Amino acid sequence: MNFVENTLGLELHISKKIKDTFAILPMRWVVERTFAWLGNYRRLSKDYEILTRTAENMVRIAMLRITVAKCV
Repeated sequence: MNFVENTLGLELHISKKIKDTFAILPMRWVVERTFAWLGNYRRLSKDYEILTRTAENMVRIAMLRITVAKCV
């Protein structure tokens, strides 16, 4: 935790165990849902891109398409 705060300047939040049984974490489903949406794009399903920048841009384009589709 000290490394994150001192070096990166970020605040680290570690979620506590809710129960001993299965429990849905509050914000985790948002990330998993987003990954599921991105998984629908064929170009993102495999590692086709050579450059990291190109892969990042493909994720941005996919998220723009998802956002526009949700707004319309």
